[in-house]
Amino acid sequence: MLTNWNIRFWEFEFLQPIWLLLLLFIPVYWILFWKLKKSSTGDIKFSGSMRTQKKVELKWVKKIRLTIVISRFLAFFFLVLALSKPFSWDNFNTPETEYKNGIDIILAMDVSGSMMATDFPPNRLVVAKEVAKQFVDNRRGDRIGLVAYSEEAYTACPATLDYEVLKKQIDEVNPNDMGQMTAIGVGLGTAVARLRNDSLPSKVIILLTDGSNNAGEIDPITAANLAKAKNVRVYTIGIGSNGTATIPENTPFGVVNRTFKVEIDEETLQNIAGITGGQYFRATDEKSLKVIYAEIDKMETKKQMSTRFQKTPPATPNGFLNFSLLFLLLSFIVEKIIFKSNE
Repeated sequence: MLTNWNIRFWEFEFLQPIWLLLLLFIPVYWILFWKLKKSSTGDIKFSGSMRTQKKVELKWVKKIRLTIVISRFLAFFFLVLALSKPFSWDNFNTPETEYKNGIDIILAMDVSGSMMATDFPPNRLVVAKEVAKQFVDNRRGDRIGLVAYSEEAYTACPATLDYEVLKKQIDEVNPNDMGQMTAIGVGLGTAVARLRNDSLPSKVIILLTDGSNNAGEIDPITAANLAKAKNVRVYTIGIGSNGTATIPENTPFGVVNRTFKVEIDEETLQNIAGITGGQYFRATDEKSLKVIYAEIDKMETKKQMSTRFQKTPPATPNGFLNFSLLFLLLSFIVEKIIFKSNE
């Protein structure tokens, strides 16, 4: 409390200004005080003339008594201001950003067997999950969901503002749940279906895969045209190093590393992005994948933002309480110590 001595009350607003009505008692009490003082007969009778009386009068005594009265009035004045809960916007100058309209984003993540390849240490899927969670942490006001796909697809998390729940679902995606092959069309179609008609005006799908469409009943281009019809932009990401990669496989004889050629259907991914007004990216390592997500993050910033201050700022009555106590202490010291009063 003692560190705050700002009592420039004209700089403050009050959360409970009704208490300020108590200040009306100050002039009323002042008038009554002086009328009572003038009508007082005093404690000592003096038979001399007024001129003689003024000669023996101690002027400093009157001033000190007046100091006591004024100190009590000021203590009451600052106490009333403190009770009114003053606050200042100057003490609360950090605005909050309110997102009136964000973006609906669906992360469509390939979880087929090849995502266990170790060219992205420890493997592609682990890296894809971690980078996706970093992307989620950088967003504000967007509803983000997750679709996992391999031979089939399912909605792991609907579009939500609860990013902690979303990140937990990203962690729990299991590559062994839906087979070893890749159905890009089914994954994309499922993601489009999650962006309902009540979605926000700006809708985006980020589709990540490390292979080509070799399963599923929906052709990727058909799914892309469906996305276009719903005004959904699709950013496609091909993940995998150039050349060959290794996948550890469990066998009756233990874990065996199987080497295979990296084959990403970049033409199809480019066509999907082109049809929907998105963009295709190729990630050959973890660093480039992070750069890709950062680029998408920059491109998808079409939010309508407004700046506002907090609705209920905290009251800061400390300065007024400090001065109230100070003047109260001053009147007590003068009355009890200087005049040695026993009252």
